[in-house]
Amino acid sequence: MEKIAREILRRQYTELTRSDNCYFSVGLEDDDLSKWRICSQGPYGTPFEGGIFTVITTFPNNFPNDPPQMKFEQKMWHPNIYPDGRVCISILHSANSNLYNEHERSDERWRPVLSVESIVLSVISMLTEPNIESPANVDAAVQLKKDPLAYKRQVQMYARETMV
Repeated sequence: MEKIAREILRRQYTELTRSDNCYFSVGLEDDDLSKWRICSQGPYGTPFEGGIFTVITTFPNNFPNDPPQMKFEQKMWHPNIYPDGRVCISILHSANSNLYNEHERSDERWRPVLSVESIVLSVISMLTEPNIESPANVDAAVQLKKDPLAYKRQVQMYARETMV
């Protein structure tokens, strides 16, 4: 990992571990500064409420020029989370990439000035407000659109499994 990446991550990690942030907590995975374990409760008033969710966040060697990757450890049912747990949200897409869809504006994508905290808050917000126009999990998006009650029950079932 490049020196600047280590310095930025060390500073942000220290700030977040000392913060009174009530939305999430952070820790290092295997004492590796490039791999963070971020834990959060499901957002209040959503089907995720009551669940405890862990996202492994992996930072590239050239961070902050490129965005990190985020992957939920738990089984998730959400239009913007791939079945394997990877998070699909504009803020984690490189600004100069054309791999994404027409529903995504370039100004919504990754910028090196973004903090880890802003990324995590965006993912928590994504749980509250799924984007069904740009799904990573098409089945979850279709279910949310056609049968919101069944979607809610499925999410709640997975959220309950995180409490065990």
